[in-house]
Amino acid sequence: MPAAEATRSHRRDELREFLMSRRARVRPEEAGLPAGGGRRRTPGLRREEVAVLAGVGASWYQWLEQGRDISVSPQVLDAVARVLRLSDAERRHLYLLAGLNPPTPQVVPGRKDMCDGLRRLIDTWMPYPAHIMDLYYNCVQYNDAAAIVLGMRPGITQNCLIDFFTDPLYRERSHSWERNARTVVAQFRAACAARPDDEGFREVLAEVSAASEEFTALWAERDIEDQGQVRKELSHPLAGLLVVESTVLKIPARPDLMIVLHTPLDEANTAEKLEWLASPEGRRGAMYPVAG
Repeated sequence: MPAAEATRSHRRDELREFLMSRRARVRPEEAGLPAGGGRRRTPGLRREEVAVLAGVGASWYQWLEQGRDISVSPQVLDAVARVLRLSDAERRHLYLLAGLNPPTPQVVPGRKDMCDGLRRLIDTWMPYPAHIMDLYYNCVQYNDAAAIVLGMRPGITQNCLIDFFTDPLYRERSHSWERNARTVVAQFRAACAARPDDEGFREVLAEVSAASEEFTALWAERDIEDQGQVRKELSHPLAGLLVVESTVLKIPARPDLMIVLHTPLDEANTAEKLEWLASPEGRRGAMYPVAG
């Protein structure tokens, strides 16, 4: 069997088992059906009941659950997902098994309280800089090292894209600014492209375009890059040259947030310098107060 056909066969098997298992979880009364309904050979809803509740034909749903090669639409899959009470992760999994592009991940209400844990994470990253930003590059939280090294502080816009182009302190410290500017813009364009109708991105674009001709010129080049690792060379007034690598981490449970960790590279004694800057002696000499 060719590899492509084997993959499709495996996906159809997974789709069948997934739908059967989710259907078995839903009690009739949870779906708005009478609790009795006659004797059931298996727990949960019958195929015919799922079809009626989702507004699709019984035969079509049976073919879907059997993994047959049929046409499906996002609207129909959403109706099935609603009847089967799928979580956001399960709904996206259903899309993938059915051969469609999954919808944009949503924040599960029960996970909105993760910020305390993420704050502990970036504080544990000390003495290395780390911060958390949202989809629009707004800085949500930053640790003390990010304040000391990157100049994150009250009084700037607290948007990492806008501050990259408009904060004179960061511009002065960054030896790699010109090289990294193209990457920053290309990554933000990729983020915008994933949510073309999102007003939040439009607002950020309008503000940074009005503030920076350099951004406008780079934006017009229409480059695209995925989030990844970026080498940064910074000149600190107390410690001198610092060479770090920033890594963007995405959080499946909080798709609205990203963690940016800065790791010292084996150049210019960066690790030792960062440790000194975070020490009491280094803090006393810092030009700007630390965060928090």
